[in-house]
Amino acid sequence: MTSSNFNRRDFLAASALAATAGGLADAAYPKAQPPTSAVDKVTLGKSGIQVSLVGMGTGSIGTGQASNQTKLGVKGFTKVVRHALDRGVCFFDVADQYGSHVYLREALKGVPREKYVIQTKTHATNAITARTHLERYRLELGVDMIDIVLLHCMQKATWPADHTGAMEYLAKAKFEGIIRAHGTSCHVMDPLRESAKNPFVEIDLARINPEGLVMDDKRPEEVAGRLEEMHAAGKGVVGMKILGEGRITTPERKDASLKYVLGLRTVDAFIVGFESTDQIVDLLTRTEKAIASLKA
Repeated sequence: MTSSNFNRRDFLAASALAATAGGLADAAYPKAQPPTSAVDKVTLGKSGIQVSLVGMGTGSIGTGQASNQTKLGVKGFTKVVRHALDRGVCFFDVADQYGSHVYLREALKGVPREKYVIQTKTHATNAITARTHLERYRLELGVDMIDIVLLHCMQKATWPADHTGAMEYLAKAKFEGIIRAHGTSCHVMDPLRESAKNPFVEIDLARINPEGLVMDDKRPEEVAGRLEEMHAAGKGVVGMKILGEGRITTPERKDASLKYVLGLRTVDAFIVGFESTDQIVDLLTRTEKAIASLKA
């Protein structure tokens, strides 16, 4: 089979194969090993993609192609990204909605491509839009290949039917080496439940913290249950909103949230929307502390 004849039949066959594999009586995918440092290289489920345990988000209050990170300007944005890289953070989450593609391109100029992992998102529902998005995203990011592309902000349980065309194109893009993995980010429990069982989802970006702040469900245990299901199926689970979109502010609450998320052992990695170098130092230090407390 060549890239030119990857079609709907191939997409459906691949999905069926994944679903069958997921339903076999093999043991559940093992829970993540406890990390040894905040910048450990971890693997996102069965995708084989390795990222730093802590990643950098670029979409704090991200809407209308702007975010707190892009409002730093290219120079300020670059300073934060380069400091993250220097500290061992190599996982960067961007999106068209945040307007952060071109900022990340500028920040990473001169850095070897194999030294970082990019995760971005699309609101596309059909194949034509998905293809147009990926073509533009690669230009904006200055890369030939994007590591992870997610269907952005799923809010209905019917998202697979609503986004079939985009899913087919993303599967084709993976086959052609344009992307390495695809999946979803969800903002309501019903689509999260669907993502937990749908074979299209190789990576999921999920909102999780112990206080139920800015999450798909105010009950952390409900979300944690779906993340455990995902992890057991071999899906890569990336956490976000670990600090409740900046609402978890006191040192004690930050430490408790980090310890909770790491203690689940089903969240492979997590991203935080750093806006300054001081925030990077603080978060990495607190993550090291949380790791040590879990080993005690």
